[in-house]
Amino acid sequence: MGVLRVRGYALPTGEHIDLYADGDSWTTDPVAGAELVGEGWLLPGLVDAHTHPGAEAPGTPFDEQLLRADLRDHAAAGVTLIRAPGLAGQPPDWFGVAPDLPRSVHAGPWFAQHGQFFDGWGRRPSHAELPGLAAEQARRTGWAKLIGDWRGEDEPIPADVLAAVAAAVHAVGGRVAIHANHSQTSKSAVAAGVDSIEHGMRLEPDLLPRMAAAGIALTPTLSVIEGALTEAGGRGNGEFEAAVRAHRQLAVQAAEAGVTLLAGTDSRPHGRITDEVSALVAAGLRPHDALGAASWAARSYLGWAGLESGAPADAVVYDADPRADLAQLASPAAVILRGRLVHRRP
Repeated sequence: MGVLRVRGYALPTGEHIDLYADGDSWTTDPVAGAELVGEGWLLPGLVDAHTHPGAEAPGTPFDEQLLRADLRDHAAAGVTLIRAPGLAGQPPDWFGVAPDLPRSVHAGPWFAQHGQFFDGWGRRPSHAELPGLAAEQARRTGWAKLIGDWRGEDEPIPADVLAAVAAAVHAVGGRVAIHANHSQTSKSAVAAGVDSIEHGMRLEPDLLPRMAAAGIALTPTLSVIEGALTEAGGRGNGEFEAAVRAHRQLAVQAAEAGVTLLAGTDSRPHGRITDEVSALVAAGLRPHDALGAASWAARSYLGWAGLESGAPADAVVYDADPRADLAQLASPAAVILRGRLVHRRP
């Protein structure tokens, strides 16, 4: 296939643009004979910022064949970039660079405390070892992921350990993501200056201005939490129901406070990022902000440019403005990844 061309209204600005894929970068310079593969409303590729491809269920082994299938599902849904804050094993060399599969950012296997997290997954170093090992991981891949808390009765990672991890990782130019569902974990994480809080249930809204000022992102994974509430229906867990209601409000409050929101699914099947966008909108976010959390805002946070000359040649094309009609997200007209057409609606 030769040079590809897309044109239409580019989000987030809505400005009309005509782009040509010059290898793996966009250019606005016309290319004779370029094939027009999409026209309408353009997004710079969707992002799933919290996904764990390559394992069938929690605790099961890493499977390279399944990893490839999961990533194909992401690409078909318009996801051109994923962040995997935790993987069940070390990924193969093609992960993140295969021409027909999404780009990737990952944190390698998780770090958890002894007696916590899923058996068979992650590493459980001592508190003294954790800062150095997290820094080594971040030096290799850019990120380290901590399981900051687990069951309700478990002790969260101590605040001084979190601070030491953040300092060690930042010293090598890396970033720290932390699983946090206890209020104390989120409080310690913000004080430590981590880079993203994953889930963030029971995070105190008073922390949001500090998060915004420090550039700490929140990945609320609202759709999977809503799903857990549905599964728990009728079991009388009033505290969890209240926590989910508060979590919906937290996502909206975070956006209003200027916190970077990242859309992430944290569940199987893969390729369901549109469910997270819909959940954020149902919680009260503006469609523009919810879509940004799954596209241009997430790409910017992760270090990737959008629809502009010189940017990576990723795009998703829709027939109409998806902010006005979220149903568009379920049926992209075309997906371009690294300047290649990887999906076209029949």
